Amino acid sequence: MASHRKSRTPGARVAGIRTPALATAALTSVALLSQTADAAPSDDGRPSLEEVEKKVDDLYRQAESATEKYNGAKEKTAKQRKRVDTLLDDVAKRTQTLNEAREELGSFAAAQYRTGAGVPDTATFLLADSPQDFFDRNQLMDRMTGRQKAAVDDYVTQQSETMEKRQEAAESLATLTESQDDLKTAKATVQRKLGAARELMSKLTAEEKARLAAAEEKKREEAAREAAELVRQQEAERQAAEEEARQPESGSAGASGTSEPSGSSGSSGSSGSTSTAPSASTDSSYAAKAEKALAFARAQIGKPYVWGATGPGSYDCSGLTQGAWRAAGVSLPRTTYDQVEAGTTVAVSQAQPGDLVFFYDDITHVGVYVGNGMMIHAPKPGTYVREESIFYDGESSIHSVVRPA
Repeated sequence: MASHRKSRTPGARVAGIRTPALATAALTSVALLSQTADAAPSDDGRPSLEEVEKKVDDLYRQAESATEKYNGAKEKTAKQRKRVDTLLDDVAKRTQTLNEAREELGSFAAAQYRTGAGVPDTATFLLADSPQDFFDRNQLMDRMTGRQKAAVDDYVTQQSETMEKRQEAAESLATLTESQDDLKTAKATVQRKLGAARELMSKLTAEEKARLAAAEEKKREEAAREAAELVRQQEAERQAAEEEARQPESGSAGASGTSEPSGSSGSSGSSGSTSTAPSASTDSSYAAKAEKALAFARAQIGKPYVWGATGPGSYDCSGLTQGAWRAAGVSLPRTTYDQVEAGTTVAVSQAQPGDLVFFYDDITHVGVYVGNGMMIHAPKPGTYVREESIFYDGESSIHSVVRPA
């Protein structure tokens, strides 16, 4: 059976990401905003409601993209800071050990001097670039005990390793600074986009806001119809699979089997049985994990969307999906760009509860599928975690469905 999702011309992809989408969206936005006459501009020169709606949606999309970049930069910064701290602690411990070893070797040199071996002042040793060279140059190695020779060798090794760790720490500090700069840039971008959207919305009249609300309601109704159609398709595929499984292995049994499959699975039957049964191939262990992930997601419904948030009081889209699957014992990456690669891609018509549904060619949004064409997600700034159709922004906005465990 054909996929429910309409075919689209894919853009070039790098690591699972279609890259030209943002540029296309930007050009489309410019084109729409330039067609003022077609958008019924107001007499006072203000942008039309259609223009404002398109621009606000565009800004929210751009803010969501910047949010995911912020999330990635924040995660990278945290990991790099932890690495730097670990390296600095290691360097401090090595330096302390090195100083103690140096004192011990100094005592060896002093002892040799006291025996009348003619060794220069101990200070010469302490200022030497290499203790090994110092002892070799003064022909002391052959007169040292095994323990003393081992101490010299160990000191030289530790000195080299400490120098390497200091260099590694310096490089990690430079990387950390770069990550922090990326984090600041991404944060400023999010705030700028959200500020511009809020400013546009603040200029709308009460009547315009009411018209926008009505348009949103119309979109939700259309999305609900799309979800019902997906349920009908899933039910038809399920019945077809069951019918195929009932056919005798010889494949010749019966014309009776061919008249049965889809007639009773039409649209009228789907409304009375809207639960999407798992396919036979669905792993029962996955279903158990998915149930835990969905229980967590449902418990977050009503909490506000806040960009960069991972709970417990608020979430952004990928923060919610990460938290949901963490509750099921599965560790997902932080960003949508990485989460889309953390599982098996399945067809939209084969989506099962717990699967992750990704949106847009630049993969900047994600929700947790609950069945019946519905998902739980954190939509955008100014909204709350909620359950709604996966077609909330149109069928073509769906990028892919991924089974993460």
